[in-house]
Amino acid sequence: MSNLRVDDRIRDYCRLGIVHYMLYKDTITGGGDHSSLISLLESPEFDAVECAWINDDAMRAAVTRCKARNGKTIAFGAHPVLLTQDLDLNSLDEDHRRRAVSAVRAVVPQAYELGATGFALLSGPATGEADRARATDRLVRSLTEIADTLADRGAIPLVLVSFDQLDYGKNRLIGPNRAAAAVAREVRKSHPSFGLMLDLSHLPLQGETPREAWDAAGEFVVHAHMGNCVKDKPGHPLNGDTHPPLCDPAGENCVAELAEYLQVLLDGGFLNRETRPVLSFEVSPHGEWTPDVVVEHSLATLEEAWEIVKAY
Repeated sequence: MSNLRVDDRIRDYCRLGIVHYMLYKDTITGGGDHSSLISLLESPEFDAVECAWINDDAMRAAVTRCKARNGKTIAFGAHPVLLTQDLDLNSLDEDHRRRAVSAVRAVVPQAYELGATGFALLSGPATGEADRARATDRLVRSLTEIADTLADRGAIPLVLVSFDQLDYGKNRLIGPNRAAAAVAREVRKSHPSFGLMLDLSHLPLQGETPREAWDAAGEFVVHAHMGNCVKDKPGHPLNGDTHPPLCDPAGENCVAELAEYLQVLLDGGFLNRETRPVLSFEVSPHGEWTPDVVVEHSLATLEEAWEIVKAY
């Protein structure tokens, strides 16, 4: 049985957030209309918002003021910097690896200006087995160099997100959560605040259950996402890591899967009343679904899943 009280809310155990640049994909390149980010920061539904680069200085200043005015948490996602420019932090070509590191370092000042509490990114493309160890060493070097830059300016921790290794997905070097844990052990030798993100939407594509993922890497998890994916459906427009709404008929994650995930996070101590870590939706509108409808549906799905957790 759960030790939760009947009146316990999920927000008592986390800062509930949402990934802005997945909900409004026109902002993923650093441009676009970021007024939607301000709207999310003003929403009573969320304690945290995750944003990517904002290349308009005036808009970034407005977002910073809005964040402070509303007492919200901002986390910074550097994934778009790498993905939109086809950059690889684990490239065996040293010039390319350095360009990738430089591009990420270039947006570190934005994260500090926004008052971000975390700085997340992903590994580069997967390699063949023969090159995997060398590529992993390059990744550790890149992560350490970026963490050095973050530390030079203050105390924002660096966070690595693990992804799938599927041709129709993101196909990243990291990869299974056991591989993410091995990287974390190395980076933490010089940067103890370094951590990992666990993402429900990636787990089916990684071939891992929430419990398996937590057992492999839970000691390093500092951030978590909730979402969905479509797996093994060639020809389906959402096949792979496309972040469809929770409970999409073609997807892998609905109420029961979300409840299982929340239970694992609760059992592992990630969800807790003391630190209330960020737990965000990473979902995208598709078809006739608007961002507002996706948000409403996500919140309702979470409430239903939380009731199951409380009944355990």
